Amino acid sequence: MTQADRAWALVCQYVQDAGLRRHMRSVGVAMRFYADQLGEDADYWEAIGRIHDFDWEIHPNLNEHPMLGAPILRENGWDDETIRIIMSHYEGGTGVAPEKPVDFALLACDEITGLIIASALVRPNRNILDVQLKSVRKKWNTRRFAAGVDRDHVEQATADFSRVCFGEQLDLWTHVGNVLSAMQGAAADLELDGRLADGGG
Repeated sequence: MTQADRAWALVCQYVQDAGLRRHMRSVGVAMRFYADQLGEDADYWEAIGRIHDFDWEIHPNLNEHPMLGAPILRENGWDDETIRIIMSHYEGGTGVAPEKPVDFALLACDEITGLIIASALVRPNRNILDVQLKSVRKKWNTRRFAAGVDRDHVEQATADFSRVCFGEQLDLWTHVGNVLSAMQGAAADLELDGRLADGGG
């Protein structure tokens, strides 16, 4: 079993909500893309993306998530480094600052997937393959659309990721385009291939 598969098994154990599962799978896909770009372990980076919010359904507030998820990860055999990475995606609550490329990638890929998913789901065919970057950009500027996506956080996380991993050469919209492309490549796995237009789950 790959680490990404192992991560998905954990998600399926603790998460029933289809939207939350889609979010974590989306972040995993984006993380895999950047691991390939940076010569890192793509399977492991995808695993990190998949499990980063695994405990949100049982700890659905920032007073508990992801802190109370750490013991569960440990009980399921995940090592201290993996737990540190997960903790780093909410420094404000955990006190664990991002320090490695994987940490900054997770922060940069996390919230932007929400805007992209929402952009796909408002289309009549609910097919991410028909979502264009210019459409996502337009929705970015409409702050009431996917209002839960903190645009300022996305901008800062992308800037930090660019500085740490790309010599400040990764701009926001190249990043968004990369994540969109990665997600389009996994449209079927994300169930954003049009099947939801027929009232599927």
